[in-house]
Amino acid sequence: MKSNLILIFLFFFILNSCVGTGSKGVFGTGVSIALDPRSLGTQIDDSIMQKNLGARLLLMNKNYILSINTKVLDGRIFLTGKVDNPEEKLKITKVAWETEGVRSVRNDIKVKEEFNFKQSAKDLLITSQLRTAMILNKNIKASNYNIDTYKKKIFIYGIAITKEERKEVLEEARDILDVEKVIASIFLVEDLRIQKN
Repeated sequence: MKSNLILIFLFFFILNSCVGTGSKGVFGTGVSIALDPRSLGTQIDDSIMQKNLGARLLLMNKNYILSINTKVLDGRIFLTGKVDNPEEKLKITKVAWETEGVRSVRNDIKVKEEFNFKQSAKDLLITSQLRTAMILNKNIKASNYNIDTYKKKIFIYGIAITKEERKEVLEEARDILDVEKVIASIFLVEDLRIQKN
């Protein structure tokens, strides 16, 4: 029990010390508070849900702190990463659905396969290219999006101010060389429960 409390404390310490107020926002949601169209209350709720889920996953397995990525947007949970077997994926999905306040869960966790350096490098290059393209595109608020790439499939999560912005993000992703599929969960500001006034 004592070691579990120490692990939880360490987990929250790492999360808080890795979060800067400039790029990640005060609450570590991955979206800058100044640019985030969600209300401050929704941002706080999402941050609490994300930290709660992260702590519960850490209690399940210490390795999840590095292998599983969680993102909460407007009560919707997105999971990415890799696990050793399908049963783990199902257990993680169950834990996500049991998180208080959850509205939906999207599980894009993959079952591990033999490590392929060439494929991992290619995925990293695709992610970097898309991130750069979004930063350079003046019509896209790049800080409002998270990007993961797995086996030439791009997973994009975020909040678009307009339908045009969402369309441009998808076009930028499809323009990246070697991308096989774009899987997007991009919400419009008008789709959120509560917007900034």
